[in-house]
Amino acid sequence: MFNFALIGAGRIGKMHAEIINANPDTNLKFVYDLNPEFAIEVANKSNAEIAHSPEDAIKSSEIDAVLIASATPTHIQFIKMAASAGKPVFCEKPIDLDINKVNECKKELKDIKSPIQIGFNRRFDLSHSKAQQARLNKEIGILEMIVITSRDPAAPGLDYLNAAGGFFRDTTIHDFDLSRFILGDDPILEVSAFGANLFDENAKIANDFDTAMFILKSKSGVLIHINNSRRAVYGYDQRVEIFGSEGMVISNNQTTNSLERYTSTSTSSKDLIHFFFIERYQQAYRDQFNSFVECIKMNKPPKVTFEDGRKALIIANAAYESFENKKTVEIKYD
Repeated sequence: MFNFALIGAGRIGKMHAEIINANPDTNLKFVYDLNPEFAIEVANKSNAEIAHSPEDAIKSSEIDAVLIASATPTHIQFIKMAASAGKPVFCEKPIDLDINKVNECKKELKDIKSPIQIGFNRRFDLSHSKAQQARLNKEIGILEMIVITSRDPAAPGLDYLNAAGGFFRDTTIHDFDLSRFILGDDPILEVSAFGANLFDENAKIANDFDTAMFILKSKSGVLIHINNSRRAVYGYDQRVEIFGSEGMVISNNQTTNSLERYTSTSTSSKDLIHFFFIERYQQAYRDQFNSFVECIKMNKPPKVTFEDGRKALIIANAAYESFENKKTVEIKYD
């Protein structure tokens, strides 16, 4: 049984607490949040103890691993604290919004062996991962194109937008990572980015976007198209298409069941797709955590590494450079 310390008990932290408790090999021992009410709520539901400081939680001899779900600016601080204490670390994305801080953290941790997994949960979605396997197994021949649609059901509030770090680093970073996952050892080397504000006043106030589109190119010449929106009135729209010389596979939107209705007023009518990311990727969130636990048990490197988090942020930064300079930007990972 592995005892976990949970750092951050907000919306994502609450979900992770439930996942920790659902795994037969893990136990939520300590909870810390800057907001005591959040920590108390999660601790009471999980039969866990409240830590008075992150140090008390992370450095305790009773703790075997740390899950970081706190605000993004605190991630590096807690990653370093946990890894230096010899504790395996699972950290929600992004590592940080500042690539210089991420690079410095990488240098500081280069001799530390504690596994660090970054929370890009979409790699663990069963449909998305089957699409990646179809590419690996050459079921579609030679990969030529990837098309990713990722649209939120509704725009977030102004407080969230002001803290999120920008559309490309907050939302599209998932799609950049998913593209890298499908491509495997074929790195993305170019990006052209377009952003617009078409409907959301809060995004205008925050100097952010509500709509975006990207064209990327890999070393082998694979073209990737990503389209994002913060408003899809029909639900949380998540689709991946990979196209090759011998066919195509599509990872489509999920509904609560596979029932189709044919009536005098509609044809092939289905139930609405999931409306929120936690419901849509519930299985993926659980499987990514279970994979992290397995890497601890088997002393193996995690499937999504610190370097994966670093490279996704580099692509996001290059996308901003492309938008600002109105040109295609070459991506450099060093």
